[in-house]
Amino acid sequence: MTPSPSASSPAPWADRRILELFGIQLPILLGPMAGAGTPELAIAVARAGGLGALPCAQYTAEQLVAAVAAFRAGAPGLPLNVNFFCHVPPARDPVRALRWRSRLAPYYVELGLDPEETPPAGGRTPFDATFCTLVEELRPEVVSFHFGLPEAALLARVKATGAKVISSATTVAEARWLEARGCDAIIAMGLEAGGHRGVFLTQDPSEQTTSQVGTFALVPQVADAVAIPVIAAGGVADGRGVRAALTLGASAVQVGTAYLFTPEAKIPAVHRAALEEARDDNTALTNLFTGRPARGVLNRVMREVGPLSPDAPAFPTAGGALAPLRAKAEAQGKGDFTNLWSGQAARLAPRLPAYELTLKLAADARQA
Repeated sequence: MTPSPSASSPAPWADRRILELFGIQLPILLGPMAGAGTPELAIAVARAGGLGALPCAQYTAEQLVAAVAAFRAGAPGLPLNVNFFCHVPPARDPVRALRWRSRLAPYYVELGLDPEETPPAGGRTPFDATFCTLVEELRPEVVSFHFGLPEAALLARVKATGAKVISSATTVAEARWLEARGCDAIIAMGLEAGGHRGVFLTQDPSEQTTSQVGTFALVPQVADAVAIPVIAAGGVADGRGVRAALTLGASAVQVGTAYLFTPEAKIPAVHRAALEEARDDNTALTNLFTGRPARGVLNRVMREVGPLSPDAPAFPTAGGALAPLRAKAEAQGKGDFTNLWSGQAARLAPRLPAYELTLKLAADARQA
């Protein structure tokens, strides 16, 4: 799996800022999808000429070290993006947790589970001093963040390693905020994107879901508002989407959902089946699985509870009470309680291994 001549030769990209900033050949970034991303996926994208990524929000320190080592062995000399979340763990709220468990109790009874049994803790780990020390030791070429940026002292340590820093913005205001704090590039994340919204300047649930902007309205406004390169994310699943984003002012694209179809992605069978049925109109933003809005394919619990519920505990703890239901349903071949993350353009995605998909996205964009 070596880069093809078309990937390794200079490409006619009008805006080469991201290519030069990250040292890559194609303006294709792998979306760092927590839970689904693997070193094998990152390796394939990197070897095709794009930027590979590792999703670290669900890694332990030991798992991060092992994942980076696997990438370095499989893609020697190629740049790597490691991605972290920047949320603040919520204060314990036993009343809300009990209300959430009561809301889910009928499902426990239906599946033969004990609703009184203490569910596992759900969660994702925010970027902290421990992970910062690992970044200093592992020295990835790119460090990306979701939900803003870490505190200034930690961010300064990351930048001191020489790593390029990027983060997601869902509005022009967030993009300007990130630029003012030293980001080297900005991911303009449109409403179409699968997985967690990168909103961070507002904590108002209604603003996190209703006052949001689509990718192809957001990208040119962000490109006009900041001086640093812009990376488009959301609704980009084929070469036409890549070309459209570049035409509107993006220097590159970040692709997530299309890579979920690849054999290198790690998702359960029920998720793969749901992706094959994903359409433009059957995904929704939901807070049920983690406590924070994220886009996924509609399933039973989203329909019956409602995709957005005030009873869902604060991010990232909501998923704990759903975990036993998810395990029991998946064992029966059902995705009723599984977070089926997907963007709105899933059915546009070519069904290819990650290396071939990366090359195709770039080649089709050139011809579009």
